Amino acid sequence: MDLVPMFLYCLPLLCLFYNLWKIFDKRRHQNCYILDYECYKPSDDRKLNTRFCGEVIRRNKQLGLHEYKFLLKAIVSSGIGEDTYGPKMVTEGREMSPTLDDAIIEMDDFFIDTIDKLFKKTGISPSEVDVLVVNISMLAAMPSLSSRIIYHYKMREDIKVYNLTGMGCSASPIAINIVQNIFKTQRNVQALVVTSESLSLGWYTGKDRSMILANCLFRSGGCAILLTNKVALKEKAMFKLKCLVRTHHGAKDESYGCCIQKEDDQGFVGIHLGKNLPKAATRAFIENLKEIAPKILPVRELLRFILLTLIRKMTQKSTKTGAASRPVINFKTGVDHFCLHTGGKAVIDAVAQNLNLSEHDIEPARMTLHRFGNTSASSIWYVLAYMQAKKRLKKGDKVFMISFGAGFKCNSCLWEVMRDLDQDGNVWKEFINSYPPKTITNPFLEKYGWIQEEDPDTFCIPDDYVIP
Repeated sequence: MDLVPMFLYCLPLLCLFYNLWKIFDKRRHQNCYILDYECYKPSDDRKLNTRFCGEVIRRNKQLGLHEYKFLLKAIVSSGIGEDTYGPKMVTEGREMSPTLDDAIIEMDDFFIDTIDKLFKKTGISPSEVDVLVVNISMLAAMPSLSSRIIYHYKMREDIKVYNLTGMGCSASPIAINIVQNIFKTQRNVQALVVTSESLSLGWYTGKDRSMILANCLFRSGGCAILLTNKVALKEKAMFKLKCLVRTHHGAKDESYGCCIQKEDDQGFVGIHLGKNLPKAATRAFIENLKEIAPKILPVRELLRFILLTLIRKMTQKSTKTGAASRPVINFKTGVDHFCLHTGGKAVIDAVAQNLNLSEHDIEPARMTLHRFGNTSASSIWYVLAYMQAKKRLKKGDKVFMISFGAGFKCNSCLWEVMRDLDQDGNVWKEFINSYPPKTITNPFLEKYGWIQEEDPDTFCIPDDYVIP
């Protein structure tokens, strides 16, 4: 008889433990892990070295001496090296008349090479993929590019598919966010994220300076990422997503129009990069940092920053002067590695200045820009691969990813390294030992610096001129 009251007494505790276990078990299955990723390395015949870039510029009959001087200055200061890759139609001399097939083949080459390698590395078959997210901003085909992947790999009929376009360079965190939200509602899911950019139909052949600048920065590349929330695969995972924040300033006039696809006065289509882009990017970046900082930094650093801010305000009021310097929050107290979008040398320098980063911190971004250029939404994965190839990533480290994109958007996320990572044969394996080089100075000035001395009234490049 004594067991009955004891049971009744313990029943509420059992219910409490059961509910706590359900909450714990649910959260375990909501985690977002990266099992592996594979960055794309195009064939060497698609390299855009200094000599070939000069030939591409010469082929554009819309350009004159003023445009040559502008391009020389832009390329020299871009931070891009000799070994970046372009689309085949450019290397084959057909940039003035690209076709839809050019764009489709460009994507197919990337899809097959990269996804094949990823499946081989992980041992996971296409039939085991439950979710597919593809983001290619500049190409909307029908059937969709995601459908081409499903068709090629004969994926399951019940696969959940998302095809993103127009998201720009910040599309990778958006794709990850989609997967993250699915993981919160479904257990034991495996997702494939494919991110790249199609340059074939986006190559600008006019002379508008704000649009031809994109040709100097954007290069071919891409990445495929395999993610899961399976608890059984936790030990095999490379990274665990800690948090993700998206900021969109599309409602502001200058933010919306600072990076936009349009036609120039002559009808040539390209990407306009406005002079107000740095200002728009800074605003979005600051707003994003305000939201993500409390989520990734220790309480002591947040309290220190708040205290110094209050002291500064009190000092300004008492002395009636604005000379006191603003306190700077130290992101290194909660972050070990910074994975920055390679939007250009100026972008990397601006982020480094705002976050007070050292040359060591931004070396992966600088070297990625130099070796692969701005590969749009996939660029942050090349930066991550550089860190891995340099054996910087150790278990427990925190990696902060920051990306910018048209709209204007700033998206960021924090990853935790789940195990010590070695080179693992990634995209940098063949040349990682030569990085960083002694100098990343672009040889354009040495080859084409003579253009600066030319007279606009007499300047002329003969049709049979041979690029040195």
